[in-house]
Amino acid sequence: MHNVVKLLGKVAQRYYPSRVLSFEPAHIFKVLQIIHTNTKASRSILIEEIGLGEGSIKTLVKHLKMNGLVTTSKSGMILTNKGTALFSKLIEAIPAEADIRESSITIGRANHAQLVKGLSEDVGSGIEQRDAAIKIGALGATTLVFRDNKLFTSDKSYDIPIKDHTLTREVIKKLEPENGDVVIVASAENKKTADLAAKRAALETIANHENHS
Repeated sequence: MHNVVKLLGKVAQRYYPSRVLSFEPAHIFKVLQIIHTNTKASRSILIEEIGLGEGSIKTLVKHLKMNGLVTTSKSGMILTNKGTALFSKLIEAIPAEADIRESSITIGRANHAQLVKGLSEDVGSGIEQRDAAIKIGALGATTLVFRDNKLFTSDKSYDIPIKDHTLTREVIKKLEPENGDVVIVASAENKKTADLAAKRAALETIANHENHS
């Protein structure tokens, strides 16, 4: 996954002497997801679903094209073979996500959960994931690990599972986690920000794993 995270960073890199960019790897992840889901995705769809302005989306698409990840036509954008391969590797590591109801572990009106495969030993106290989410506009994030059909806070003690059994059932049903998986729940004032924040925190988790490997 190191090359995948590195490539996302490259796409979001500023090219001198361009102005400071308003997007980052989490936005790239989201755009690839949208284009993969929507045949011939248009810029208007990206603007609507991501919340960036027209100029920022135009620049983002330009960066995707420069890196050989998408092709464009009057009818919209499609992923190239390189773009499809990149997205496939992303969803191998971050395979599931879902909007989650408000609960005792959330702090916002909109909450989005992202599953990260098999990295429970890399999340520590969850502070890095929380900070990553906040940096993209979220109110915060809670990081959980899954073991024996239970969710535990990521303090490495694994002594007491969270008490919200309804939330646990919801996560199991929507994300289908396995032992050792990580569930990051980002909270924000709106769904778009919660979604991007969860993706940012997930990418941070993978990057940290790669750095410590």
